Amino acid sequence: MNFKQLEAFIWVAELQSFTRAARHLYMSQPAISFQIKALEEELEVTLFQRSEKRVSLTQAGRLLYPEAKKMLAHYNNIKAGLDALRGLKAGHLLIGASTIPGEYLLPGYLGMFRQQYPGVRVNLRVAGSGDVIRWVQEREIDLGVVGAIQNADNVQFNEWIKDELVLIVPPGHRWNGSWIDVSDLMDEKFILREEGSGTRKSMLEILERHGLNIEKLNVNMELGSTRSVISAVQAGMGIGFVSRWAVADALEVGKVGKANLCNVNLTRSFYLARYHPGIANYAAEAFEKMLLQSKI
Repeated sequence: MNFKQLEAFIWVAELQSFTRAARHLYMSQPAISFQIKALEEELEVTLFQRSEKRVSLTQAGRLLYPEAKKMLAHYNNIKAGLDALRGLKAGHLLIGASTIPGEYLLPGYLGMFRQQYPGVRVNLRVAGSGDVIRWVQEREIDLGVVGAIQNADNVQFNEWIKDELVLIVPPGHRWNGSWIDVSDLMDEKFILREEGSGTRKSMLEILERHGLNIEKLNVNMELGSTRSVISAVQAGMGIGFVSRWAVADALEVGKVGKANLCNVNLTRSFYLARYHPGIANYAAEAFEKMLLQSKI
């Protein structure tokens, strides 16, 4: 019995899939199957019941699972400590982020992290907040950065930095530079982000708090990225809410205009999402610490 076999066993048990376990461990599925087979042969038991749709633990597998987790946790704690002493000269960090932090904020932080720990391999995946939270739940990433939180089993959220939503309008729009009442929004065509977007969720929550019936919004279209929302507004197809981080350049050169809402606070937060309790990953902990210590 070795730790590679135990690690493969734990991830297959938790993810209920040889394919997902292989993806998480950056191994091929045959390699995962080989580790499990070798472990079963050594222990002379069958650890998993396999079907077309799922993989589940046998009675022997359920007996082994908690003890294997303890053994692997001790091993990872020792390994993490040694990595810390070596200055993280090796390792892997997989980050998932929603559009705004993924495209506008994290690249700079990841550059600083790589300068400090050049031996750590870093990957960044960008999608909607809902997808990122699902990746955290399914243990596909080490750390998520999202623009909205939701009830999710085994996911711990930690507030990172503040953002501000900006109401953008086409160039030459009558609202450009003006202050308007939230009720005026009912008369305009809206460009929204897609379902699952943190920007969309934050916008709708803010408008609901100020008495706007969001079901009566005149939605002209829903788009899959902040850049496409800005482009659609610039083309005169409607108005929309986007992050100040994303629209700063477009506002500066006049590609879009900005309207202000009276007595409406458009600030929101970005959050760090971690699986809890999770297997220790020193690189993820070091990167999370960097983010929290260097808030913008």
